[in-house]
Amino acid sequence: MRQKISKVKMILMDVDGVLTNGEIIYTSSGDELKIFNVQDGMGITLAHLAGLKTGIITGRMSALVERRAHELKMDIVSQGNFNKLPEYERVIRDFELKDEEVCYIGDDVLDLPILKRVGFSVAVANARDEVKAVCDYVTSAQGGKGAVREVIDRILKWQNKLHEVIDRLSEQPFD
Repeated sequence: MRQKISKVKMILMDVDGVLTNGEIIYTSSGDELKIFNVQDGMGITLAHLAGLKTGIITGRMSALVERRAHELKMDIVSQGNFNKLPEYERVIRDFELKDEEVCYIGDDVLDLPILKRVGFSVAVANARDEVKAVCDYVTSAQGGKGAVREVIDRILKWQNKLHEVIDRLSEQPFD
């Protein structure tokens, strides 16, 4: 697993069930609510400080996802992809990456085509069994409860970048 992690340059992920706990809440007026984990957000910030690219490939469309990704300065926000593989192929082509340089974090069967291609495949603890069966790593944390942060910390630690980026936090202006 260390060898796979050492090659990672980009971390892509699903949203519902990965960055959130998978629940979709609608208000009586029809608005959608999502709960994102702050530690996952800090993990994405740490990944950027380490020079890693981050992105979302999701099947649903949501203004809240766009907003969160913008807040976190993610490199890719691709929504409305029921078939995610063509979008994944476009992303690696645009960023001139190889499959082995990508980590993907997923939870459900729509993620399987990408998980089977990437260099480091991750299922969150609450993922479907079919997803867990093909992944290199299954998180201890559930989606929306720090799973993304767990993956990023592991990548940064095994790339010997974790302490460096934590030290750099004191130098970073946050807006």
